[in-house]
Amino acid sequence: MNPLELVQAQPGPAFTVTLDGRELDARPGQTVAAALWTAGVTSWRTTRGAGRPRGVFCGIGVCFDCLVTVNGRPNQRACLVPVRPGDTIRTQEGTGHDD
Repeated sequence: MNPLELVQAQPGPAFTVTLDGRELDARPGQTVAAALWTAGVTSWRTTRGAGRPRGVFCGIGVCFDCLVTVNGRPNQRACLVPVRPGDTIRTQEGTGHDD
């Protein structure tokens, strides 16, 4: 596909995912982070020690600030994980494990 064809690209139909039980709309091609940002959610993890809120920092998978639990798997980098229809996303405290 060349850039001129991309100008005419249209997103596919929205689908539903959940964040902590709340239904959110997402679009094909979005990452989990992009879907959360689009829904107005900017923080979805707290740090282990101080419980400080975290969301996207670098946006390219280097920093690990955007960790989230997706479909029961903790420590997923929201900026890298493509969102899929029906995904269950949970905010994460610390490491996402019972520690």
